[in-house]
Amino acid sequence: MHTVWKGAISFGLVHVPIKMHSATEDKDISFRSLHKECGMPINYAKTCRHCNKEISPEEIVKGFEYEKGKYVIVKEEELEAIKPDSAKTIQILDFVDLAEIDPVYYQKAYYLSPDMAGAGAYNLLLEAIKQTGKIGIAKISIRSKSSLAAVRVVGNCLCLETMFFPDEIRAISQVPNIPVQTTINDKELDMAKMLVEQLSEPFDPAKYTDDYRIALTELIQQKIAGQSVDIVSAPTAEGRTNVIDLMAALQASLDATKSAAMPPSAPSTKKKRTAKAKGNVS
Repeated sequence: MHTVWKGAISFGLVHVPIKMHSATEDKDISFRSLHKECGMPINYAKTCRHCNKEISPEEIVKGFEYEKGKYVIVKEEELEAIKPDSAKTIQILDFVDLAEIDPVYYQKAYYLSPDMAGAGAYNLLLEAIKQTGKIGIAKISIRSKSSLAAVRVVGNCLCLETMFFPDEIRAISQVPNIPVQTTINDKELDMAKMLVEQLSEPFDPAKYTDDYRIALTELIQQKIAGQSVDIVSAPTAEGRTNVIDLMAALQASLDATKSAAMPPSAPSTKKKRTAKAKGNVS
């Protein structure tokens, strides 16, 4: 399993070296944008509209737009200098009950594995969390993004879930058309509650599938198996180079033909002298 972050968890004076691995994977089917005429994938180059040219990575800097069309540039070394301690260490700030955290705060889950000689401290933290039923609230920085995090136990593994900060959660008051007061018919409510009870059962994640992704996969496989007219092959790089070379050769041939067709300068001078001599004789 690929390591996406390496550091340590600290709680109190305990230091737990860990490696972090993504607990989820995106199985969404992605499409490339192709040129309809030849099937070549479309490139999206980074260009400057003012200079009207393509920009190399070395020419790109980070800028924050503080007013429309005005930016403050922040250098990479300046960003490095203000990196928090959470860039290398997951410091547990508090332990709380899982039920106290609204799921709206959760972002992405990661599995944590012990690193080097950290198995003892890892097991200590795992058992302490498991037996107390608490989860740790910490701060972490991943790829220049600072997040809150919840450290909990999944099976026999520590799991970290990145979380939004409170000021990143929009207030419910911003949601339009939320009723201030609700008036419900008692009989309708009783029937609705009865229906909820009838549909209630233990959570089994295995019963839920992405039907759209399955149907899309089947559609693609059917096209491949039947060699549909929608199957295209992008031109190779060698093929494009040959076209360019051929054009250059044709242009050179045309230039050479034009040069050969032009009359030399010496004969034209001789004709003028001959005409002049004839005029003198007459």
